[in-house]
Amino acid sequence: MAPSEKCASIIGTGSYVPEKVLTNADLAKMVDTSDEWITTRTGIKERRIAAPDETTSSMSTAAALKALQDAGIGPEKIQLIIVATFTGDMLMPTTACLVQKNIGAPHAAAFDLSAACTGFVYGLSVAKHFILSGFYDYVLVIAAEKLSCVTDWTDKNTCVLFGDGAGAAVVSSERRGLRIVGEHLAADGSISDLLTMPGGGCLHPATHETVDQKLHFVKMSGREVFKYAVNSMVKTASKLIERYSLSPEDIRMLVPHQANRRIIAEVGRRLGVPDERIFINVEKYGNMSAATTAVGMDEALRSNKFKPGDKILLVAFGGGFTWGSVLLEW
Repeated sequence: MAPSEKCASIIGTGSYVPEKVLTNADLAKMVDTSDEWITTRTGIKERRIAAPDETTSSMSTAAALKALQDAGIGPEKIQLIIVATFTGDMLMPTTACLVQKNIGAPHAAAFDLSAACTGFVYGLSVAKHFILSGFYDYVLVIAAEKLSCVTDWTDKNTCVLFGDGAGAAVVSSERRGLRIVGEHLAADGSISDLLTMPGGGCLHPATHETVDQKLHFVKMSGREVFKYAVNSMVKTASKLIERYSLSPEDIRMLVPHQANRRIIAEVGRRLGVPDERIFINVEKYGNMSAATTAVGMDEALRSNKFKPGDKILLVAFGGGFTWGSVLLEW
């Protein structure tokens, strides 16, 4: 990259997970399941559950403040806040506006972005292009979910999967940290009924009937989603590997969406990335939707020693269906 070329870089990251731990043994007391059943099928051992007074905006705020501290800048420099979530505090105002107030970022525009589990990848792409256009120099991208509020705790097929948390990244025009090299985004709305939360919008607004029918909880056809998740994440990651003439050996760390350990293993196998170069924390947190990739990237950066030229590949898949990947270079 020539010195005169514009770049967009991640100069600070942060994450937050609630204190409360819900183990597989705890779940076995709530539904007909067991630690062996959950671990064998998902690789999840425990997940974090937000306290009643914790919200998506409060978790977002905690992660954002850590990212700002890591970047070494104050909130007054932030010009745009993007929060990727589908479990915002409320439909209006947006969670991003609440975060703007909480961190004290008076010069920032703010909006929420809804792409389910792919939200952080989509958010980084949007931030990158705002930076490259010259419109902004500092964008705060947050991915946060309080999935415990939209989980049916009587359904053993879904309640074992989800947890709460938030991750954040400061994206800047400064030439330091992790450069966002490129991204690939995709979607297919024709199969959206396989993973959905029907209630709460204008199609099924909140009524006694929609609550009784449990339409405000996440619904998933697990077997079909598994297949689409693997194929889509392999496809989007391969697009970037081919676009930049890379080989699997060039990927220093793969940070995938943490939905299921078997999905992660199959994606790594098909991409040719060995287990030791795949970041996994699904056993600790479960599926935090958009937050998984953000928290994973933050923890990967803090637990591994990277050197200039090392490449990190983020890849995610979520309801919509949406999927995408982002290539980063140290």
